[in-house]
Amino acid sequence: MMTMTRLFFPLLLASSTLVQAEMTFEISDDGTLKQPQNYREWIYVGTPVTPNDMNDGKAPFPEFHAVYIDPKSFDHWKKTGAFRDGTILVKELVSVGSKQAVSGKGYFMGDFIGLEATIKSAKHFPNEPGNWAYFSFTDPQHGMLKSTAKAFPTEACNACHQASAKTDWVFTQYYPVLRAADGTAGR
Repeated sequence: MMTMTRLFFPLLLASSTLVQAEMTFEISDDGTLKQPQNYREWIYVGTPVTPNDMNDGKAPFPEFHAVYIDPKSFDHWKKTGAFRDGTILVKELVSVGSKQAVSGKGYFMGDFIGLEATIKSAKHFPNEPGNWAYFSFTDPQHGMLKSTAKAFPTEACNACHQASAKTDWVFTQYYPVLRAADGTAGR
């Protein structure tokens, strides 16, 4: 039986009242993450696309990546330009569908093909670079999403994020919503 742990994060309100705000992910003691719910109601930050036909048929991630950040973390980002402990980003993978529409030629979304998440948590991932861990709920064998996922090994994701991501293991350079909201811009 899996025991899920809900985490709580203290927030200081403008009135100086300390309250407990529930974090937006559930993770068990063994590091199993429960699939985030209602993430489409979070803050949408962008959709990069890496089509195979622009990568000699071998794009490492040949799909649209619709990315969302939990609202509490987005508010923190807007104020500080930093990702708080407890930040969760969800990446919904969508295939490249048609390249022709009534509006013209382009890359148009096809079907949902996967779901991934990344979480920053010093408590759960103290030995991961930047305290970030990466998860996939995609079950490629059955074409369905799993309800839970274990973190990828460090070398599977963190090295690329550490080497190429602009801000704290996050590819903020590809998300204009995050760049525009960066709380340190203009300082």
